[in-house]
Amino acid sequence: MINAVGVVGAGTIGTGVAHAFAEAGYPVVLVDTSEEALKTARETIAGNARLLPVVVGRAPTRTADEILALITPSTELGDLRDVGYVVENVTEKWDVKKDLYRDLDRVCAPECVLAVNTSAIPITRLAGRTSRPDKVIGNHFMNPVPVMPLVEIIRGFHTSDATLEVSRRLLADIGKDTILVGDSSGFVTNRVLMLTINEAIFLLHEQVSSPTDIDRLFKKCFGHRMGPMETADLIGLDTVLYSLEVLLDEFKDPKYRPCPLLRRYVDAGLLGRKTGRGFHVYDHD
Repeated sequence: MINAVGVVGAGTIGTGVAHAFAEAGYPVVLVDTSEEALKTARETIAGNARLLPVVVGRAPTRTADEILALITPSTELGDLRDVGYVVENVTEKWDVKKDLYRDLDRVCAPECVLAVNTSAIPITRLAGRTSRPDKVIGNHFMNPVPVMPLVEIIRGFHTSDATLEVSRRLLADIGKDTILVGDSSGFVTNRVLMLTINEAIFLLHEQVSSPTDIDRLFKKCFGHRMGPMETADLIGLDTVLYSLEVLLDEFKDPKYRPCPLLRRYVDAGLLGRKTGRGFHVYDHD
């Protein structure tokens, strides 16, 4: 029985994960190094809690105030000492994650499960940074987390049956179906999706088409809810770039080489929805 859930990283995905668990009634400790990020996360959760019932067409399980009351913001990893399950959502960079898992292993209770929410880094590699590799598993949540019904679960080399079962039950409790996949960089979703997004950016880079028309083609011809440029903006162009770099490093296959235009946008700070502009322009209000 999981008494409380820890969420590390209060970015777009981490905020959504905290929201989903709290809405299901789980006490959540939301940890980030930035007080500002934690403040923004709470504001985002409050806004989404009021909006999502309209978007998904169902009555709210809890009010915004009830959801926020279950979320304890913190800048200290030590506040995770009493949680039974941690979902980590920090930036897609090995140098950041590798040190974090040593710290999580030190501060979390021995029976605590560490769930990696990563786009491309292999689960087994991160599990090797801990003394509990059997309790490390991948939980790849999709954005927006409170709405998306499916989570891609990744089993590392040492992940135990018990850890897998705990994860499946916990995710079912928050209304998520799961699909188990093997521990290959990018797994199923991002190994395919990042190639699609990158190729779409190359089409823009080569002036073959515009972001709007690329997206319209995928939505109108294939029935996709979002085109590849809109999807990139939703994920965050920095996350797309980091994921492609991980895939390129892991497989040594030049098909994962990030488009130069993607790097330019990231360098310019045009990261998508979270900054108000990526391949499209967004009104934050």
